[in-house]
Amino acid sequence: MKYLIVGTGGVGGSIAGFLALAGKDVTCIARGRHLEAIRRNGLHLKSDLKGEHYLPVTACTSEEFEGKADVIFVCVKGYSIDSIKDVLERASAPGTLVIPILNVYGTGPRIGRLVPSVDVLDGCIYIVGFVSGEGEITQMGSIFRMVFGARPEQGIARERLEEIAGELRGCGIKADVSDDINRDTFIKWAFISAMACTGAYHDVPMGEVQREGEVRDTFVGLSRESAEIGHRLGIAFPEDPVAYNLKVIDKLDPHSTASMQKDIARGHESEIQGLLFDMIELGERLHVNLPTYHKVAQKFGKA
Repeated sequence: MKYLIVGTGGVGGSIAGFLALAGKDVTCIARGRHLEAIRRNGLHLKSDLKGEHYLPVTACTSEEFEGKADVIFVCVKGYSIDSIKDVLERASAPGTLVIPILNVYGTGPRIGRLVPSVDVLDGCIYIVGFVSGEGEITQMGSIFRMVFGARPEQGIARERLEEIAGELRGCGIKADVSDDINRDTFIKWAFISAMACTGAYHDVPMGEVQREGEVRDTFVGLSRESAEIGHRLGIAFPEDPVAYNLKVIDKLDPHSTASMQKDIARGHESEIQGLLFDMIELGERLHVNLPTYHKVAQKFGKA
């Protein structure tokens, strides 16, 4: 299969690196100095799971990409979705599957409305990955899990999805085909929202969240409030959502931070709208009490 990675940041770069290490046909969409460095030196992967490698992957801008892909992973930030419409349409053939791997809930249907002629699934990922230099991707820790799936109304054969998942597993990525992707993407959104908002509010790495005290209490409060939103949406959690979030956070590298937190600290555009304010908006629409989310929002300019 031919893979296209749209957005070669920490997530997309890690997926591309693991695919390339296994000898898969992968092309990366990137830009600026990051793209120039990948073209010049290869994709520099520094991975706790795979070691350090310089990988000769094909890289180009979205405008330069030609040809078709069998699988397209969309790994841009939520605020950049509208900019990828053209490349998704050009790179898709009748059998192409697009798998968005974003932090924000509802991304698959949103991209599907943008490119209605393309089969757009939905997905999420659990990983600590970030751009650590020009052309350089760092993957930290032992967690690299991807969950993706089709919505029931799409009528896509599970065998097609299992074939992709099998290839990903062969590359060292723990891949699961979801039987309820709406549930699984909400669970990921709720987790990353609590993680990113806690880290940004207290300006601390995950090690501080892993210890008992005020920081962990913030994470628990956010997790409880997002869980209540999920309950009111009819999400069928397979286990207690607060306990689940704590289990995941406690497995992360204690030095890691969320990408939203990094972007805010650097003064860059961030996913704070999708991870904080969209959660508040949805909770208020469902009449959920959100004291912890409002506490965090006050720091960032909204009550």
